[in-house]
Amino acid sequence: MADSAEKYWYNLTTGEVEKGFESPAIDRAGPFDTAEEAAKAPDVLRERSRAWADDDTREDSWGATAGDA
Repeated sequence: MADSAEKYWYNLTTGEVEKGFESPAIDRAGPFDTAEEAAKAPDVLRERSRAWADDDTREDSWGATAGDA
């Protein structure tokens, strides 16, 4: 855990980059190696969510034929 305390985190509530465990875990996204990476967290999270949704759509339609929809 000590290693994570030296990483950077994105505070989802304030939109600020923090080093270490400044805020409660529920408010943090990360860890990131640099402050610059942490600042891009909203974009990273948005892209991962989009990819997960695409995966879910593909899984939900697996084996379906054109007339099933």
